[in-house]
Amino acid sequence: MRAVEFQEYGGPEVLRVVDAEVPEPGAGQVAIDVAWAGVNFADLKARAEGYRVVSLPHRPGLEVSGRVRAVGEGVTTVRVGQEVAGLVQGGGYADVVVAETAAVFALPDGVDLRTAATVPTVLPTAHALVHEVGRLRAGESVLVQGAAGGIGTAVGQLARAAGAGAVYGVTSSKAKAEYALAHGYDDVFLADAFDQDVRRATGGRGVDLVLDPVGGDMLRRGLDALAAFGRLVSFGNASGAEPWRAGQADLATRGLSVGGFSVLALAGTAPDALRELTARALHTVAEGTVSLPVTAEFPLQDAAEAHRLMGGRTSTGKLLLHVA
Repeated sequence: MRAVEFQEYGGPEVLRVVDAEVPEPGAGQVAIDVAWAGVNFADLKARAEGYRVVSLPHRPGLEVSGRVRAVGEGVTTVRVGQEVAGLVQGGGYADVVVAETAAVFALPDGVDLRTAATVPTVLPTAHALVHEVGRLRAGESVLVQGAAGGIGTAVGQLARAAGAGAVYGVTSSKAKAEYALAHGYDDVFLADAFDQDVRRATGGRGVDLVLDPVGGDMLRRGLDALAAFGRLVSFGNASGAEPWRAGQADLATRGLSVGGFSVLALAGTAPDALRELTARALHTVAEGTVSLPVTAEFPLQDAAEAHRLMGGRTSTGKLLLHVA
């Protein structure tokens, strides 16, 4: 089978297509013939910085869709030939991948394989940010960093469906801002002055919920943009900056709170919670509450081109690799 891997850290050019043995599922595992694989910023960080890489060579790819090829001992939740989506800890850029059964999800009616590949990391994350961790209530306002990305696109729609009073976004360019405005956002600000823009837009009050995948200084400025009793949820550190720490002195004056979320961490520590979360997220796709536009797709052998596009920070929506 084909697989994409890198044997050293670096730019997109280190990605190579190799011939590899077809993996077999062990007990509690599922082998999937991959149809589509999602491309995520975490894949780029793995390739460039070794993010979540245990050893080299490493095969990137965290989310796939396809058909069940084989099941290991004790697997009863899916059957051979069934269409599924899967969340993996790596290796998704391949013709066949093995996943833990707790992170393999049968597709509901109305969700095709191409759409399903956009789901495993993006939709559960977006759902958790709005509901389980962010606890957005009807009438509240929310500010989303990275509003034009895959998660940002989903969050805008979910927040609107949840009855948010106002949905604000932050992007790095006017072109991305226009994209976000078409996916549930009331107003979108550029990153360099978003905290001041939020205060102006809310009459000085601030927002009830901030969702931050950037970290560093942007997280601090997000805290500054919160209203009294506001919440901030950190779900990444795309800036690569030293994590900014908030203590009691930063939070107590206005009754603020800070939470965190990682879908990959949840998969490892609370798989039952992940299954329930993903089922809820898939339901929003099946019923049409959320639509995740695929803005670019590449054949598996062109994974480096997908990384170049995402790394250029000009892409919007979701990027996919067409495997089979």
